[in-house]
Amino acid sequence: MDETASPAAGASPTGVSNVPEYTVSEISGAVKRTLEGSFNRVRVRGEITELKRYPSGHIYFSLKDEGAKLAGIVWKSAVSRLGMVPENGVEVIATGRISAYGERSSYQLIVERMDYAGVGALLARIEALRQRLAEEGLFDAARKRVLPMLPGVIGVVTSAQGAVIQDIRTTVLRRFPRPILLWPVPVQGEGAAERIAAAIRGFDALDDAAGIRRPDVLIVARGGGSLEDLMAFNDEAVLRAAAACRIPLISAVGHETDTTLIDFVSDRRAPTPTAAAEMAVPARADLLASLAQTQSRLLGGLNRKLQEQRLRLSRAERGLPDPAALLGAARQRLDDRGERLLLALPNLLAERRTRLTAVERRLPDLPAILAARRAALALAGAQLGAGLRHFVAGRRQRAAGTLERLNAAPLLAMLRHATARLEGSAARLEAVSPLAVLARGYALVQTPSGRTFTAAAAIPPGQRLVLRFADGTVDATADGGTGGPSRQGRLPL
Repeated sequence: MDETASPAAGASPTGVSNVPEYTVSEISGAVKRTLEGSFNRVRVRGEITELKRYPSGHIYFSLKDEGAKLAGIVWKSAVSRLGMVPENGVEVIATGRISAYGERSSYQLIVERMDYAGVGALLARIEALRQRLAEEGLFDAARKRVLPMLPGVIGVVTSAQGAVIQDIRTTVLRRFPRPILLWPVPVQGEGAAERIAAAIRGFDALDDAAGIRRPDVLIVARGGGSLEDLMAFNDEAVLRAAAACRIPLISAVGHETDTTLIDFVSDRRAPTPTAAAEMAVPARADLLASLAQTQSRLLGGLNRKLQEQRLRLSRAERGLPDPAALLGAARQRLDDRGERLLLALPNLLAERRTRLTAVERRLPDLPAILAARRAALALAGAQLGAGLRHFVAGRRQRAAGTLERLNAAPLLAMLRHATARLEGSAARLEAVSPLAVLARGYALVQTPSGRTFTAAAAIPPGQRLVLRFADGTVDATADGGTGGPSRQGRLPL
């Protein structure tokens, strides 16, 4: 790196260096500027390793060859434009720029694009098959089946030799012993793919009635190897058999960094065969601990519920009155009411007797009243008899006097005079009687109710009339006419 400072002119003091002094940040910044200036845009060829996808969306990995390793980063914004899906073990050509990370004193490749190295026929065929199966929906998450919690039988498709089956058996025996049904197949080489696909279909076709129980979970496994060694698990026949299998399937092909297409089709992917066995069966100790914890929580919850109910019952009990006290008070009130009732009836009778006696004292003596009334009645009867006799005697006297006067001559003269006067009055009355007028040819006009009409103008048309003559009556109806007096100034005869 170029020096940016020079020692001062003249002789320097003894022990003072003339080398420039820099801060750590200055050195880091200078290194970063030098790297970015010298390697502005580069294309680096290498095999992807240590690939990690972070929740932020960034991808961290390393590119390695025979002699070195280079850290690489794909920022989230560049993932969609990368051109491929980076996977461990794939040789690629990464295009980007070199940058330094001062906090770790490291440099790294900021990748903007990736291409398969040499665009080999093998990787191209795998990628084309992956895209085609993805479009068909064989990789959809909705197709994934849930693994059983505790399978009765575990089916394994792998080689009968090697450490894979031993790792699976050891892990299952250690965690929770379960029967293991092995279908031995070659895991690489000619015909391996057909044998693996046939084994998956064979397990799926097992029937419990045939005497062999069908596995509850299926593990397809093999150890690590190169891309060529793992090609049997990228075969379309194997992938379609795994997709059609009705048994939940765990793929455990290669090591953690190895990825094959069966990992996308299977229901669960395990990084190693041991991890696949751990996924297939739970740990007995964990189950027992979980059961104990659940039991403890249930007992604790039950105890808390009981305590809460006891507390509520105690509060309710404190709010309720004492039944014994209530009963005692009720008994005391009953005794009191009974005693008061026994005393109340005699007291009431005595009070009523007293009131009756007082009323009796205020009443007059009935026999005396009756005697007085009888005496008054006798006196009144005597007086009435005397008065009646006196009245009768007087009336008799007056009648005798009247009779004497009637027998005298003046009385006859008075009778003749009165008779003459009566006859004169009768003659005058006959002269003014309306019947006499009617006898001369006149008629009296009346309504049926007795109202008399004296003028023709007062009679409305249609009025019901009664014409009274000297010898009887005639009903009539007024048809109308002209009112007003005659020329002579009087009613026409």
